[in-house]
Amino acid sequence: MSLPDITARIDAAIAAAGRSPGCVQLIAVSKVQPNDRVEAVLKEGHRIFGENRVQEAEGKWPAFREAYEGIDLHLIGPLQSNKVRQSFDLFQCIHSVDRSKLAKTIARIADEEGHCPDIFLQVNTGEEEQKAGVAPKDADAFIAECRALELPVKGLMCIPPADEEPSLHFALLAKIAKRNDLSGLSMGMSNDFESAIAQGATHIRVGSAIFGERDYE
Repeated sequence: MSLPDITARIDAAIAAAGRSPGCVQLIAVSKVQPNDRVEAVLKEGHRIFGENRVQEAEGKWPAFREAYEGIDLHLIGPLQSNKVRQSFDLFQCIHSVDRSKLAKTIARIADEEGHCPDIFLQVNTGEEEQKAGVAPKDADAFIAECRALELPVKGLMCIPPADEEPSLHFALLAKIAKRNDLSGLSMGMSNDFESAIAQGATHIRVGSAIFGERDYE
């Protein structure tokens, strides 16, 4: 698979869903990918990337930003409260705000820094104990809390359980977003992004289908 192949599949899924062209942002997930693979995608003109860890992004992206203009970097992995300030310097968007303590820390540092990345709130649609995110029943209250903190909440994010039909979880996330007047839906990965687009995804996170399988050695 290649970037043009993925882009063509995205366009086809958008058309099949009767949605407007260009309504979905492709986040190329570059976590644990070697720099030569990342640079190859940059040379193809893509500029929206996702990383899972602040520390890895700190070691990778400043140099790329010196060489390429217009990079839009998204944090899609968990964020520790003690890494919030560093995240402000690296990321234009954080997709994994999942608890009150983190939201309050982001709000405090945003006030100190005078700016804040865009925010997506993570919902644990499968209510899995090992996975981050607020429970669906608590999502409305958490959205209200984050808005009261004046955070720039753009939408919601989810990662469906691996052994369940993802479209059910995408539909649930879309329902929560709609009743809270949120337009952003960060959902869908390499194996299910077409289903996510059918359910209204605005941001999809695709890694191995673009870069190749990761080597964690």
